[in-house]
Amino acid sequence: MVERLLDTTKCPIILVDNASDDDSVLVSNRLAGRAGGRVDVVALPENLGAVGRNVGVARCRTPFVAFCDDDSWWEANATSIAEELFDVHPTVALLAGRTVVWPGERDDPMVELLATSPLGHDPALPGPSILGFLACSAMVRKTAFEAVGGFSPILHFRGEERLLAWDLAANGWDLCFCPRLVAHHHPSAVRPPSFQQKARGTRNDVLTTWLRRPITECVSAGVEFAKLAAVDRAHAKALGEAVRLLPAVARERRRLPAEVEASLAKLATA
Repeated sequence: MVERLLDTTKCPIILVDNASDDDSVLVSNRLAGRAGGRVDVVALPENLGAVGRNVGVARCRTPFVAFCDDDSWWEANATSIAEELFDVHPTVALLAGRTVVWPGERDDPMVELLATSPLGHDPALPGPSILGFLACSAMVRKTAFEAVGGFSPILHFRGEERLLAWDLAANGWDLCFCPRLVAHHHPSAVRPPSFQQKARGTRNDVLTTWLRRPITECVSAGVEFAKLAAVDRAHAKALGEAVRLLPAVARERRRLPAEVEASLAKLATA
């Protein structure tokens, strides 16, 4: 993917390796040596999950950052379009692009959800307002991202985008879907079993609720999680992980502003 980005963009590239156990770092360093200083390889000693993106953003010397995973890449014109949009719309912290999934080049199901967001489209903004996104097809304003602490280490990985979206909105930033920004995603066939991914997603959804939502929502989410854990081993393991994270959740918990809660209520009813 790095070679593809080198061929299609003029941007500097920060490659963060999340403690891979193959020769990825060696190969990446060789590629960086031939890239004229455009590639900065950061080899992490442990897998930080989504926090690896925070490390990459901290290394960036540009005002805006386009995220890519190891299985995604941007259309050649995406970064220049985004730069113009960020400049014209100084209240926008995040632009979510249109995600095209390979093979087949079909839109990810998330695209329609973002495009038809119940939060509407303020004509002063570059697209519909949103409170969620896919990290592999999102671009951020560096200052806004870092001001809210980036992705949370509590969540590690999977569904980590929601908390960041809420925190950006809580800080007064706008988040928008922009279909002019096109990202391609070619998921690997070698992935954790779907039941494990679903359980981890449930865990992180509940943790996100516990971190920011009213007590009534926290209790409801916990009860539903316990019901799933009672009948499914993967969810039982995920619930145990969530319980062990409660001290960290208590330290990081803070309520969302009323206007963000109102937007979440609008999304829930839709």
